[in-house]
Amino acid sequence: MIYAGIDAGSRTIKVVLTDAAGKKILAKGITDQGVEQNRLASELFEKVLKKNGSGRKDVAAIVATGYGRNAVNFADTTITEITCHAVGVHQLVPDAMTVIDIGGQDSKLLKLDGSGKVRDFAMNDRCAAGTGRFLEVVAQRLGVEPESLGKIAAKSKNPAAISSMCVVFAETEIVGLLASGTSRQDIVAGVQAAIAARIVGMAGRKVKPPIVFTGGVALIPGMDAAMKTALGQDVKISPQPQFTGALGAAIIASGRLNGEKINRK
Repeated sequence: MIYAGIDAGSRTIKVVLTDAAGKKILAKGITDQGVEQNRLASELFEKVLKKNGSGRKDVAAIVATGYGRNAVNFADTTITEITCHAVGVHQLVPDAMTVIDIGGQDSKLLKLDGSGKVRDFAMNDRCAAGTGRFLEVVAQRLGVEPESLGKIAAKSKNPAAISSMCVVFAETEIVGLLASGTSRQDIVAGVQAAIAARIVGMAGRKVKPPIVFTGGVALIPGMDAAMKTALGQDVKISPQPQFTGALGAAIIASGRLNGEKINRK
């Protein structure tokens, strides 16, 4: 039998299939989020099953997590993303003590114990500042693709100071910087530094290493370096950074954490 984790995030939906031991990813997939979350999740689920040469009859249990988890009506149960990200990261980086997760519309900082369980966390889900949405707004204003922001920032020699951490005000500030002749590379580098500073503010006291960076923003070159500079410690990008939540959900579905199997609906 196989187990499935579905992470219905604010910007994308991710699906992971694992074996019964929860240690091997058999197949995975990702698609953009939309209004019809359940339909999109179901279609992606079917595609990932087909990729693995499996059908729904082969799936022993399904756990949904993420922003839209309650909309996935074919899941057997739902678990918070805090728990699922911790489980997924612990599987991929067993010695991780801190997790920084930056998604499309929220950011999280998790502090783990030695067994990978969450002992404390901070979350920003009320403001787009410090999230992928902030970077999307910047990319749109500069007329570039979000994927190119890392290359642009790498050319910066004097990162701009972005003082406004509200996206609306920051966008106005960026317009002013452009008008004053500040280069695109300095603006992007400044935005990356501002996002990293926001995470430091969430962290409170000094965080404990190893620090693992997950979420779609972890895929943007330069963001890990900005985090390292702001925290004053090494930051490691997780393997499969966009899939840690879905992986954690699949592991929980397998019952490997506590031996309790999830009953199918």
